[in-house]
Amino acid sequence: MITGDMTPAHKRWPRRPKRDPNRQRIVDAARTHFFSHGFRSVTMDDLAEELGISKKTLYAHFPGKFDLLEAVLADKFAGVEAALKEVTRAHPHDFPATLHELLAGTQRELDEIKPPFVRDMRQKAPDVFKLVERRRAALIQRYFGKFFVEGQRAGMVRKD
Repeated sequence: MITGDMTPAHKRWPRRPKRDPNRQRIVDAARTHFFSHGFRSVTMDDLAEELGISKKTLYAHFPGKFDLLEAVLADKFAGVEAALKEVTRAHPHDFPATLHELLAGTQRELDEIKPPFVRDMRQKAPDVFKLVERRRAALIQRYFGKFFVEGQRAGMVRKD
């Protein structure tokens, strides 16, 4: 998808779309299938049929499968970031509790994404995969990096 300024959509991603219940239902179904079975094995036809909507309706929300993939990933990252913010707010002065929650939450998020999805991303959507890797690294730095610096200040983590 190309915007008016000729910037490819995957260069602008991630963006948080407005909450449209039908759109979100499509994203949720695609997320389940993409993450479990891989991007390649899921067709737009299959999603439309499962959701009980026409292909025309599906394509009105997402002009192509890559647009849907971008929406799924934007939704995933928004959820992960919200969860990380909540954990760091919930236990501001309890390093062990925060560490436990951060690691448990990270594990839950990773458990959702199966190897076929990662493999398909690398092979079929390398630009999107690189964007995901950059975003993932930024989240790790923002939340875990900051958390460990605070742990060092509190004497809970050695500086080496």
